[in-house]
Amino acid sequence: MKKTISIINEVLVDLFNDILTIEQTALKEGAFNDISITEIHTIEAIGMYVPRTMSEVASDLGITVGTLTIAISNLVKKQYVERQRWDKDRRVVKIALTRKGKLAYRIHKKFHSDMVKSTIEGLNEDEEQVLVSALEKLNEFFRSKYNIKKG
Repeated sequence: MKKTISIINEVLVDLFNDILTIEQTALKEGAFNDISITEIHTIEAIGMYVPRTMSEVASDLGITVGTLTIAISNLVKKQYVERQRWDKDRRVVKIALTRKGKLAYRIHKKFHSDMVKSTIEGLNEDEEQVLVSALEKLNEFFRSKYNIKKG
């Protein structure tokens, strides 16, 4: 049991660190080398199709609207995001991805899709279910322990 705990701890720590490093490297070496991991996750939170309010996106990211405003200003300068006044209430500003932002979104989504496909490649259905169950259990632990809402 003690050896299992040690192995799982090492794998999880390495996995979390490796994913961040790989994502950063992929961004720096790819077509979108002008954005950070934080910015790509902001792009992901904005989403592809429906313009969203700053409050909605900030809430999804677990940050303040003020912090998001700085990030959005940078993404607007880099032409990944655009601000739009809402027709029904001109005081409300919505944010949406530009064509360049949508391309970055799709490429990042493919990175995650490839990562997941590689993870389950060669597993049978029972092994896939054990992996899913273990990951859900781990995710639930983090969410309940650190009061993270499901996003």
